[in-house]
Amino acid sequence: MSLEHLLVHHGVRVTPNRLLVARALEQAGRPLSLMEIEERIDSVDKSNVFRALGVFKKARLVHVLEGDPVRYELCHSEDTDQDSDLHVHFYCVRCHKTFCLENLSIPAVKAPEGFLVQEASYLLRGVCPECGG
Repeated sequence: MSLEHLLVHHGVRVTPNRLLVARALEQAGRPLSLMEIEERIDSVDKSNVFRALGVFKKARLVHVLEGDPVRYELCHSEDTDQDSDLHVHFYCVRCHKTFCLENLSIPAVKAPEGFLVQEASYLLRGVCPECGG
């Protein structure tokens, strides 16, 4: 599915800045922080990148990985109500990059009665192969 189609499918109006942000996320192949996105797109200022990410988050077009810093990953799910591409992530404590482990699904966890789970994330921390893991 093209990026334009993915944005439209999620109800996001296609603009040049939004396409640049989506393309940077897609080409990275891993979750990026706001600063990493800005470094990849020097033609768009920080406020426009941040606004695009906010629109993407509201439209469920990005996964937001909480942490310091927060990282964003383009969601390739065709379902706009529920993420069908949730997977485990790995954070390298040496290079500070976060990697997608798409072949590992987030384990199902049954919440206690009365709790309604809306999102789930699973983050492994350690040393990646590039850093000598």
